[in-house]
Amino acid sequence: MLSAEIREQFLQYFESLGHTRVPSSSLVPEGDPTLLFTNAGMVQFKNVFLGLEKRPYTRATSAQKCMRVSGKHNDLENVGPSTRHHTFFEMLGNFSFGDYFKREAIQYAHTFVTKVLGIANERLVFTVFEDDEEAYHAWLEIPGVRPEQVLRMGEKTNFWMMGDVGPCGPTSEIHYDYGPEFCTCGDPRCSVALDNGCERWLEIWNLVFMQYDQRPDGTRVPLPKPGVDTGMGLERITSVMQSKRSNYETDLFLPLMDRIQRLLGHTEEEKARHLVSYRVVADHGRAATFLIADGVIPGNEGRNYVLRMIIRRAIRFGRKAGFTGPFLGEVADVVIRHMGPYYPELRANRELILRILSQEEERFQETLSVGLARLEEVIEGITSRGEVVLPGEEVFRLWDTYGFPKEMTLDIAKERGLTVDWAGFEAAMEAQRARARAVWEAQVERAAHDVYRWVVQRDVRTEFVGYDHLTYRGKVLALIAENRIVERAEEGMEIEVVLDRTPFYAEAGGQVGDRGQILGPNGVVEVRDVQRPVPEFAVHIGRVTSGSIAVGDEVEARVDAEFRWDVMRNHTATHLLHRALREILGEHARQAGSLVAPDRLRFDFIHFAPLTPEEIRRIEERVNEKILESLPVTIAFMPYPEAISLGTMALFGEKYGEIVRVVSIDGYSRELCGGTHLQNTSQVGLLKIVEEGGIGAGIRRITAVTGWGAYRWMLEQEERLRQMAEVLKVMPHEVPERIQKLVQRVRELERELVILQTQAATDVEHLVARAKEIEGIKVVTARFDQLRPEVLRSIGDRIKAAVGTGVVVLGSVVDEKAVLIAMATKDATARGIHAGRLVKEVASLVDGTGGGRAELGQGGGRSFHQLEKALAAVEKAVRRQLKEKTKVRS
Repeated sequence: MLSAEIREQFLQYFESLGHTRVPSSSLVPEGDPTLLFTNAGMVQFKNVFLGLEKRPYTRATSAQKCMRVSGKHNDLENVGPSTRHHTFFEMLGNFSFGDYFKREAIQYAHTFVTKVLGIANERLVFTVFEDDEEAYHAWLEIPGVRPEQVLRMGEKTNFWMMGDVGPCGPTSEIHYDYGPEFCTCGDPRCSVALDNGCERWLEIWNLVFMQYDQRPDGTRVPLPKPGVDTGMGLERITSVMQSKRSNYETDLFLPLMDRIQRLLGHTEEEKARHLVSYRVVADHGRAATFLIADGVIPGNEGRNYVLRMIIRRAIRFGRKAGFTGPFLGEVADVVIRHMGPYYPELRANRELILRILSQEEERFQETLSVGLARLEEVIEGITSRGEVVLPGEEVFRLWDTYGFPKEMTLDIAKERGLTVDWAGFEAAMEAQRARARAVWEAQVERAAHDVYRWVVQRDVRTEFVGYDHLTYRGKVLALIAENRIVERAEEGMEIEVVLDRTPFYAEAGGQVGDRGQILGPNGVVEVRDVQRPVPEFAVHIGRVTSGSIAVGDEVEARVDAEFRWDVMRNHTATHLLHRALREILGEHARQAGSLVAPDRLRFDFIHFAPLTPEEIRRIEERVNEKILESLPVTIAFMPYPEAISLGTMALFGEKYGEIVRVVSIDGYSRELCGGTHLQNTSQVGLLKIVEEGGIGAGIRRITAVTGWGAYRWMLEQEERLRQMAEVLKVMPHEVPERIQKLVQRVRELERELVILQTQAATDVEHLVARAKEIEGIKVVTARFDQLRPEVLRSIGDRIKAAVGTGVVVLGSVVDEKAVLIAMATKDATARGIHAGRLVKEVASLVDGTGGGRAELGQGGGRSFHQLEKALAAVEKAVRRQLKEKTKVRS
């Protein structure tokens, strides 16, 4: 049975039992600060289990994309050596939200495994949590299941938690028995109960009975409605159905393994020798492909960093297997071809995936070069001091700052006869984790507020009427002050107001929340922001500016109309900009983030180079062309699949319901969007791009203004131009030419100054004549006052030309700081002299640092009064470098 057949049979089976088939959510959890990645099928249903969200169904089934590379569930280090662990995997699951519970879940699972898949009951072993009598007896009710097949286990194996906080509960697992001949533990009592990793047993399905919510303080609180969350790894069940001991031998991985082997030209014996590397490349290549398709870009923080880490781990193992050039694009192509039919986002983003992987492989090559150079500097410093231990903090800095693999650091250290301080490395790692944990806990604290759950459980709902109204009557359903429910708020109090109906837009999709007023019978609330902490209701955040407001008050909610119009201009313009970017730069230029505020719009998009002035002009021109065409903006509601089939743009990381809102700009742009928009593009007025720059690897950011904002921006530019013209005593249109002439004259004067200072300060023959000679190399040192680095370099060039084989180190004091320039002739560098390292060493004596190439280095420091001491140390430093070169030769 092929993996695709297993996936489809699972979903069809549970559909026949009244479950709604729900598409896989993104690998990037929407609105959940507690998770880097979706790591289980229940993540998209988390708020349902917590009672914070209601769905139109109480039973669901899905095939969910999952990643386990961080946090509590981290399988990264097991990938490669293990035949069963993966970073990316698919989890087949069925879910009950207050519908059926343990008995039915156990019966459904047993029937699917034994009747639909045809696995013999005798091959199965079932585990339950040690105190879970209900689950234990549910198994024994099934005909054919014997008591010795049902094992009671402890919390370590049979109590499931999604993360450090969130839904959790006792579990029941189904294990497959390969037979005693496959025992690897050697224990005559071999059993699942020993939990010793014996490869005779394979866990294929975990049934989680959601009963509790784990809080940040470690307490467990019963959920309002117990539920069922089950997860069966597609990779594992496929290995059973295809009679393979390794997941990498199934049809999910064989095409990848075969492509790797063909690229390397390996025989079967060579493949077997590099099998761990094959597995890492196949698994990580698959994971990276799915992550990029879901909008994750390699970077230095959070999930972006994790993606970069697994790509680099794949490259490192690929090199071990024999790859010398780029290869991950080839692996990704196989993933896209084989998985694309079920996950269309892979095909839709093929060009982007291949481009990012290629770019990241090139970047890693640069990283290795920079990291090797830095490691050499560290090792030279250690060996010069007679030490033999590489500090753990330095190894961590190489790994964390430069992305240099710690395994490569260890290999090079061994080659140089050094050991690594791994305790120091772990201490530095833990310090970083502690910093990250503090940030995470602060984020989780708000996400876990009991007060919002209390409101939801009282069936409080807010209906949004702001698409059609800016003023509307409503009723106060709840008031929240300082994270507590209150009945009344008096003048001066900070308050969160929940209404039954509101015209106020709550911040979402990049659009900021509305501002305005809530006018009650006894007081006024000035609303400065609106948020939707849970899907069911919005909170109007503000201050009681007069009188009081109470639960039950009939009020008038009044949105600031000017504020809303400015926001709508920027939002509709954002859609135009998004389409124009993809037209002019390519379809890869998709949204990676946005801010729609009243005074500006900010748009982040995927692109791999700075925009040229010509590209910016064309994009801006295209948007304004569509504004002037007065295109109608229309709204339609339709099922999600229908919207996608029409070519509607869905954004990375966004969570969409079954019915979606489609915003269309008359055949030019069509996007899924819940924000507020104009009725016609002409109402934007004008768009002006005011800034463009990079914010991360492969991510660019445009800031633009529209309407009144664009008008005010142009007035500001006009005033600046007028002021410059006044200072330069020319007409405004003559300013650029006048500035160009001034810049040209300044450069001429600077060149003349360098020449004059060089001539005035230098008696080259005298300096060369008093040079000290060390093993045939002349060493010239000199101090000059108030000469900048460029003048010192000019002087140094003249000395170097006259000295023959030699080293030149010049110093100066500028603005109460020491400046140092070091130079070495080519024949001096051939004998071991490195000007960059030389200047770095002597700069330490002025409490500074430096660096550079073998022939030229520059440095400096704040202790300018120590400059003479630094210059005096040059001779000793030159002798040391020559000695180290001699050692290497011997």
